[in-house]
Amino acid sequence: MQDYKAPQRDTLFVMQEVLDFPSHYAKLGFEDASMDMVQAIFAESAKFAENVLAPLDAIGDQGCVWDNGKVTTPAGFKEAYQQYVDGGWTGMTHELELGGQGLPYSLAGMMAEWNSSANHAWSMYPGLSQGCIETIKEYAPQALKDAYLPKLIGGEWTGTMCLTEPHCGSDLGMLKTKAELNEDGSYRLNGTKIFISAGEHDLSGNIVHIVIARIAGAPEGTKGISLFVVPKYNVDNNGNVVNPNGVSCGSIEHKMGINGSATCVINFDDAKGFLIGEANRGLNAMFTFMNVARIGVGVEGLAASEAAYQGSLRYAKERLQFRAMDGVKNPQGPADPIINHPDVRRMLLTQKALAEGGRALTLYCMQLADKTLYAEGPEREAADAKLALLTPILKAFMTETAQESTSYGIQVYGGHGYVKEWGMEQLARDTRICTLYEGTTGIQGLDLLGRKVLGSKGKLLQLVGQDLHGICASAKQVASLSDYAKQLEKHLGELHNLTMAVADKASTNPLEVGAASVDYLMYSGYVVMGHFWLQIAQVAQAKLDSGTDEEAFYQAKLHTAKFYFERLLPRTKAHKAGILAGADNLMAMPTELF
Repeated sequence: MQDYKAPQRDTLFVMQEVLDFPSHYAKLGFEDASMDMVQAIFAESAKFAENVLAPLDAIGDQGCVWDNGKVTTPAGFKEAYQQYVDGGWTGMTHELELGGQGLPYSLAGMMAEWNSSANHAWSMYPGLSQGCIETIKEYAPQALKDAYLPKLIGGEWTGTMCLTEPHCGSDLGMLKTKAELNEDGSYRLNGTKIFISAGEHDLSGNIVHIVIARIAGAPEGTKGISLFVVPKYNVDNNGNVVNPNGVSCGSIEHKMGINGSATCVINFDDAKGFLIGEANRGLNAMFTFMNVARIGVGVEGLAASEAAYQGSLRYAKERLQFRAMDGVKNPQGPADPIINHPDVRRMLLTQKALAEGGRALTLYCMQLADKTLYAEGPEREAADAKLALLTPILKAFMTETAQESTSYGIQVYGGHGYVKEWGMEQLARDTRICTLYEGTTGIQGLDLLGRKVLGSKGKLLQLVGQDLHGICASAKQVASLSDYAKQLEKHLGELHNLTMAVADKASTNPLEVGAASVDYLMYSGYVVMGHFWLQIAQVAQAKLDSGTDEEAFYQAKLHTAKFYFERLLPRTKAHKAGILAGADNLMAMPTELF
C-alpha cells in the first residue's frame, strides 16, 4: 500500500491508556518490554513496513512465477525477507535459548498488522512460520525440536500448514493423504494438498510442512487424522539439509488477489515425515496452528481496514468535486474537497471506527493470548476460555467488516478506485480471501454459537460478559457516556435472550444453529467492539477533562465513538431479526426449486 504510515500513535494509545500493557507485561515478567523499548521497536518496525514493504505491494500484484516445480517470488520479495531476517524480526517472541529475543507474543502481533497493511501478500511468508513453530514446540519430540526450531525461529527456514485436498476443504474427515510407517520410525506420506500458502518459494533454504494424513488402518473421519512434520529437504539430527524429500510443487493458483503469495498444489510422493502428537489425534494438535492462524487472519482484516482508511482519507482531502451543501469551503478552487460531503464522511467514519475499534479488540485478544502462554493457574485458564470465545469473533467480524472498508475505499475514489494505479482495487482483491481461509465466516459462526456458546452451556459467554458489564459499570459514572453504557447493557441482556431462543429451537431442530450462526456472530461482534469504543471514549473524555496538548486526537476519539453508537451499533437490529427468523425460510424450499 503506497504511502502507508504505521499507526504508531494509535497503537500506543490502546496499549498504554486503554488496556494498560505496561502493567500487563510487568505482571508476566517481561521487564525488558518497557514502553521505551516498545516505542523503539515500533519505530524500526514502522520504517520497515513503510519503506521496504509498501513500495513492493503493487509489484507483488504481478504475481509469482512457477517453472518446473520451482516458484520465484516477485522482484524485491526475497531481499525484503532477508532484511527482515537480518533485523531479528522472525525470532522476537521466542525463547532466548532457541535464538529468539524472549519478547511477548502480543508485541509481534501488533507489528504484524503494519506489515499486512503495507503488503498483505509478502507478510504471509513469515506469518505462517509462527504457527508451524508453535505446533512443533508443543507436540514434537525433543529431537525434532532441536533439528527444526533454531532455523525456523532464525528465519533460515519457513513453515506451512497443509490441510486442504482437492476433494475436501473444511471437511477434513474426508482427507485421503496416507502415511505408512517406515522401519526407522519415520513415515512415508503420499497425497496431494491444495491452497498451500507459501508452499514453495525462493525466500528460504528449506520449507517445513505441518501435514495432516491418515495412518494405514486408522479409523475413518476426523478420529483417524494424525499430524506430521514433513520438510522440503531432509535434514540430519543437527538440522543440516542433506537431500531433497519427496515433496514437490505441482502448480500455483491464479488468484483474485494476494498474487505475491504463492498458493501451491503440493504433492507428497513417498515423502519422509515424522509423527508429532498422538496418532489419530492430529486434529487436536492442528488446532494449535489453526488458532494462531485465525488470530492472524483477524489481524489481516484490521490491517485492510486501516489501509483502506488511510488511502480514502488522503484522497478525500485532495479530490475536488462539487461545492459543499452548507457553503463554499475552498473559495480559491473550482470545487470543494469531497471530505465535505456527508456520504463521503459516512464511509470514512465507518472505516475509521472499524479500524480503531478493531485495533482495541485485537490487542485485547493478544493480551489474552499472552496470558495463555505465560501466566499460570486460574489466570491462564480464564484467559484461555475468553480467547476461545473471542477468536471466531475476531477472525470473522474483522474480516467481514474489512470487506466493507475496502469496498468503501474504491467508492471514495470513484472511478479511480477501480483503476490499478491507485491501489484500492488491489486492496479489495487482496482482502477478499480473509473471510475464507482458516474457516469461512459460516464455519466461524458455527464455532462460536455451536461449540463455544451452546457447547459450554453459556459459561464462556457469561465469562466474557462479566468483563463487558464491568466496562459498562465504569462508563456509566461518566455523564457524557452513560447512555452509551446503558445501550450496551441492553444489548448484553438481549444477547443472552437470543442465545436462549436459539438453544430452545435447536433442542428440536439442529438446523436452527446453522441458520442463526452468522447473524449471531455479527451481532456479537458489534456489541463487543462497542465495549471497546466505550473504553476508548472514557479514556479520551478523562484526558480532555484533565487537560492535554493532544486535544485533537482525543476529540476525534469521542466523535468516532458517537458515530459508532449512533450509526454502526444499530446494525444489530437487523442481525437480531435474522437470528429470530429461524431455519424454515432457508430450508423449506425443495432443492429442485432452486
